[in-house]
Amino acid sequence: MNYADHIRTIEDFPEPGILFYDIAPLLGNGAIFANAIHDMAEPLRGRVNQVVGLDARGFVFGAAMALELGVGLTMVRKAGKLPGETIQLDYALEYGTNTIELQTDTLGSKDKVVLVDDVIATGGTAVASVELVRRTGATIVEFCSAIDLPSLGGSELIKATDVPVRSLVSF
Repeated sequence: MNYADHIRTIEDFPEPGILFYDIAPLLGNGAIFANAIHDMAEPLRGRVNQVVGLDARGFVFGAAMALELGVGLTMVRKAGKLPGETIQLDYALEYGTNTIELQTDTLGSKDKVVLVDDVIATGGTAVASVELVRRTGATIVEFCSAIDLPSLGGSELIKATDVPVRSLVSF
């Protein structure tokens, strides 16, 4: 299936010069969304016991993939969004820094995980999430996304951490 046919591009959003890839049409069509989740999840069947969804749209794909695979879902969130004890990691953005966190009791050395997000762009959040998950002792099987924007270099940064990358479509 050509999922690119179900992702629209919107110019100058959220600011001038940005080309935004809108997944709303893909999510809004139940049959297409179900097919996408199946195609994202199937190569991981029997290989992972946790899906790690990245804040926030990675939760949409991650939760559906966890359900499809019959495994748990763990969330990597922006700082201050998770209760209980967490581990945090600061990482650089184009302009400034951000912090992500993970609850300390969600993953451990027996876990084999896939990290999931909607899009791989510059890779900052993805690479920080790889580091955060590795601090738990969990093994990362791959990083999976609906969309990859290879010209922005994020997928290459993820691969440089020795994590395989797979996406439904590349633009």
